[in-house]
Amino acid sequence: MKYDFETIIDRHGCDALAVDPPAESPYRKGIELKNGITDHIPMWIADMNFATYPGIQEAVAQRLAHPCFGYYLPKDEYYEAIINWQAKRNGVAGLSKENIGYENGVLGGVSSVLRTLLVKGEKVLVHSPTYVGFTHVFADAGFTPVHSPMKRDAEGVYRMDFDDMEKRIMDEKIKVAIFCSPHNPTGRVWEKWEIEKAMTLFAKYDMTVISDEIWSDIILGDHKHIPTQSISEDARMRTVALYAPTKTFNLAGFIGSYHIIYNKELRDKILKTEGECFYNSMNILSQYALIGGFNAGGEEWLEELLTVLTDNANYATRFVNEKLAGVSVSKPQGTYMFFIDCSEYLAKHNMTHAELMKKGLEAGVDWQNGEDFFGQNCIRMNLALPKSRLIEAFNRLEQFVFN
Repeated sequence: MKYDFETIIDRHGCDALAVDPPAESPYRKGIELKNGITDHIPMWIADMNFATYPGIQEAVAQRLAHPCFGYYLPKDEYYEAIINWQAKRNGVAGLSKENIGYENGVLGGVSSVLRTLLVKGEKVLVHSPTYVGFTHVFADAGFTPVHSPMKRDAEGVYRMDFDDMEKRIMDEKIKVAIFCSPHNPTGRVWEKWEIEKAMTLFAKYDMTVISDEIWSDIILGDHKHIPTQSISEDARMRTVALYAPTKTFNLAGFIGSYHIIYNKELRDKILKTEGECFYNSMNILSQYALIGGFNAGGEEWLEELLTVLTDNANYATRFVNEKLAGVSVSKPQGTYMFFIDCSEYLAKHNMTHAELMKKGLEAGVDWQNGEDFFGQNCIRMNLALPKSRLIEAFNRLEQFVFN
């Protein structure tokens, strides 16, 4: 490979929550490493333990070489980079500058749309398992989530339950849905017919859809991301799509995200909400980070990353199926998150979910509580780390946790 996805990077002391969580966090408080283990392997928060694409550092460094950082407007190159990236990666045609707007993080965009369309206390449809960030937005902004549980089919693949969705929409009189595509934490990459059926249902009840597509570049194997807005003209006009380069290039610390909204009336309402609180201003370095990544060089780096992540997902899935009896997993089709269900194991060993979580942390495997994502007896794991560390983590799980 041209790029290095094998070197173990020491992130301690370099503003990395993944490796330096607060002492009071569940990843450190009351946790003592056991069995001679002396280090933690970060597999919880959703950033990558890989160096970003070098072109991004070069673009940011070039801008930093100039000593003035005053007020500014986004460059045309910023919008052109997004338009070209969406055309190349997702086959999007007809996207223009006016359809694109900066968002101070995808969750900031979700909050803006909800505050524009709803009043506190109103309800929002969301699938479960549910990304924990959505849960925090609901709690902080005063909206009520209505969870429609997904079901696993005969092959173990998570699927939407359309009958359940419709019943909840009718019973709760829901006007807004959050559609996570690809889905976090399960790693589902929705097939076209699934998105079509969901959007037909949302259209039936004249709902606005917030489509979180931050993971749209992280597609594994032969799967393909289909933008929600591409399904139909109706979907195009009732959907607010949210994207970012942050998951793609490990840029969470830069914050910058963007929306795509084709419906002018809807767009104007959301921009008015955001303008009233003056929160949604782009960091100048975020602009250059996006421009530095959304190009041919960044795409070459991304293709190598996807090869690495696909291999890691295959390894992790095979390991669980072959060596961790009582643990089940739906092989991720996208994202770099891994969602394991430990229900059978816990029942067989008369163990609580909290006890299992603690055993993993004591083995230095910093995994994440899947029950925070409304996945009963589940655990979420980050697979975006060098293969040697992935192997070490799963060996520890086999030897010291699920032994």
